[in-house]
Amino acid sequence: MRKSILATSLAFAGLLPLSAQAAQDANEELRLVVPPWPGVTVKSEIFAQLAEPLGYRVDALEVSSTVGYQVLQSGEADAFLAGWLPAQQESFDAAMENGAIVDLGNNVNGARMGFAVPGYVADAGITNAEQLADPEVAERFDYRIYSIENGSTVTDMLNAAIDANVHGLGDWEGKPSSTPGMLSEVKGAVQEERWILFYGWTPHWMVPEYDTRILDDPAGVYGDDNGRSDVKTIVSKAYAEANPNMLRLLDQFVLSADEQSEFIRAYSLENGDLEEVAHDWLVNHPERVATFLEGVTTRDGDSALSAVEQSL
Repeated sequence: MRKSILATSLAFAGLLPLSAQAAQDANEELRLVVPPWPGVTVKSEIFAQLAEPLGYRVDALEVSSTVGYQVLQSGEADAFLAGWLPAQQESFDAAMENGAIVDLGNNVNGARMGFAVPGYVADAGITNAEQLADPEVAERFDYRIYSIENGSTVTDMLNAAIDANVHGLGDWEGKPSSTPGMLSEVKGAVQEERWILFYGWTPHWMVPEYDTRILDDPAGVYGDDNGRSDVKTIVSKAYAEANPNMLRLLDQFVLSADEQSEFIRAYSLENGDLEEVAHDWLVNHPERVATFLEGVTTRDGDSALSAVEQSL
């Protein structure tokens, strides 16, 4: 994937043909919006390694998500694999209202954020945020909850919950830090099997590394439905209308949160080479590759699966 630097669902079935016709695709190039987040970085490289053997060229536009919505609307970008909602709701709604983008739905199933604990704490019986109101439970956590940067949306959510005494958190101390700082505290606690409560999310490498479990949260401190999030594939409407074969591939490229957490771990925590991490994931998941490519062809009309298997 070559890089160039730029610093509510909508049913779209009418644009997805019953059988993809590569000759109908107007564009050889696909310009992906890729913010500097490990998950979307690897996910976009995996997608590029699927698309390039089919005769497409994939460029990564390294911009923030906010700028990403702007360039999707201006025609400077074609697709975005990390439309996190509700976190990006304002930008998403504005682009949808302008009729400039198409929502292909989630490409990550199981995304979620909330109060989190290591697996051994959950195995001890702590599975619901309502349990934090129990003084004995609070004492085990030393009345502390660790979070990411001050001023971040999620830390503001936590502070509001403490101020409102949600789940008995009025007596607790919020401990904001950088994301690495917070995870350093988690690492130290896990090494000693101490109880620790922190802000967690999936997909992320913290899930496989610390057996992270997100607590049920009836109060919805981190969002409705226990903090569940959508991670959408968003496509420029003009690109979608002109490229039905690529649109099918984009629509069928769907991962689980656990799958994304694993390759985030390989790339971000273990410092793996981006192209190698993506290549290895594809090689190790042939059944998923076949699902992604069902009904998709090369630009010449040949078998997409054969082309990708040969490239790997």
